[in-house]
Amino acid sequence: MGFRPGWPGADARRRLGLILSGAAGALAFPANDWSLLAWVWLVPALVSASERSPRGALADGWLAGLSFFVVLLRWLDHTFESYSAIPWPLTWLPIGALAAYCGLYVGVVSAAVSWLGSRLGRGWGLAAAPALWVAGEWIRGWLMGGFPWGLLGYSQHRALAVIQIAEFGGVYAVSLIIVAVNAALASWCVLGIRRAAPGATAAAVLTAGSLAFGWWVLAHEYGPATGRPASSIEVAVIQPAIEQSLKWDPAHQAEALARYEQLTREAARSKPRVILWPETAAPIFLRGDPVLLSRLTSLSAELGVPILVGSIDRLAGPRGQFLNSAFLLGEQGITAKYDKIHLVPFGEYIPLAGLIGFVRSWAEFISDFATGTSQTVFPLSGAPFGTVICYEVIFPELFRGFVVGGASFMANITNDAWFGRTSGPWQHLGTLPLRAVENRVAIARAANTGISAFVSPSGMVGPMLPLFERGHLSARVTLRSRTTLYTRWGDWLPYLCLAVSGTTAGAALRRRAT
Repeated sequence: MGFRPGWPGADARRRLGLILSGAAGALAFPANDWSLLAWVWLVPALVSASERSPRGALADGWLAGLSFFVVLLRWLDHTFESYSAIPWPLTWLPIGALAAYCGLYVGVVSAAVSWLGSRLGRGWGLAAAPALWVAGEWIRGWLMGGFPWGLLGYSQHRALAVIQIAEFGGVYAVSLIIVAVNAALASWCVLGIRRAAPGATAAAVLTAGSLAFGWWVLAHEYGPATGRPASSIEVAVIQPAIEQSLKWDPAHQAEALARYEQLTREAARSKPRVILWPETAAPIFLRGDPVLLSRLTSLSAELGVPILVGSIDRLAGPRGQFLNSAFLLGEQGITAKYDKIHLVPFGEYIPLAGLIGFVRSWAEFISDFATGTSQTVFPLSGAPFGTVICYEVIFPELFRGFVVGGASFMANITNDAWFGRTSGPWQHLGTLPLRAVENRVAIARAANTGISAFVSPSGMVGPMLPLFERGHLSARVTLRSRTTLYTRWGDWLPYLCLAVSGTTAGAALRRRAT
């Protein structure tokens, strides 16, 4: 079975199949959420890797990956078209460049499977695919600052039984199982049922064991009849639904602050322990405006509840850079501050600015921020909490650092107004269930235009406020009660996969090509 080069039109059919499979893989993610497609979309690329040379496998894998990321990142077209000087359809050029880069990782994994198969046998090449894939995802999340968007495990964010294993190996553990199933299906196509049986059995046992663990945890730790009441506090989040075009307009500043105050007063009726405002909620420098700071401090004192406010700050000095910050305000004023550590490339800073700094003039969303230096855990009596700002939530190790530092729950403040009503905000939200399960920590999310939500330690999302719906939410947030393997050891699974990949490559080098 597989692609037969001798057939008429085989090359064209193969390429079409790879393009369609990549697109299908992207549809497994929000907002489509056809999650079952994630378990099969890599089969054509892996079959090709088993039947073609490493160079051909690299090209085929890259084509599938390119298609996957173009469809997955299609929401960026709204951002470029609405907030940049690049005319449509040229807005697809930077999207295509980013997709081409990310798709290269799929191509490299395919080439590695092909090369290992040529030396160790095709079955061994396919058996190495899960470890190679996880190693590639980890490298993509680290190299050149990292862009771990669209990790395969996120496609299962709504399949709670599947994602519970993230408490052991993070989102990478979910990716590993998905690729193992794809590799088993590819081996059936390439080797036949009998020869593929060992690998398919291993994948089936791994998947069944993971599901069994997931169902057990959901029933015994997070089910309605667990009989173990957990410590919790009331938390409120604010969603003002202010359009991005109005957010920084001085003419609308007074109206925006009045809206925040009204929503905050309404949220305070539920007697929360803290109220969360979104990223850059205060549209001016909070510390640089004594009148605004006094106004918000008085609001906190009047309501008797601290307020977490996203705002821009600035480093000391006449040419100090901006900081994307979160301030905790109480009746005495600012009690603690966190400065965003992981900035958005081409959004909050320009990589290699000395060479390509000219791109800053292309789009209004490109800024020049400095990075924060410490992971602040905000003091809240009996319930200290950490905060990640916007894009930071997609970095598992950064998020984990706050939990290791003593956070009993986590906040995520963000401004996804740049992405409009596209799938971007939904994909962003889809990363939170994995962060919650990895560390068994609840998350409260305040988003300017949505999607604001609460996420339980089981990964269950709800309640939530839809996109561009103005309002507030209050919910009981469970405080963290145990330390997971992932919280304790971090990214041990990607390191293991890197070691397995290296060991397998070493074994292949000692063998002649078959």
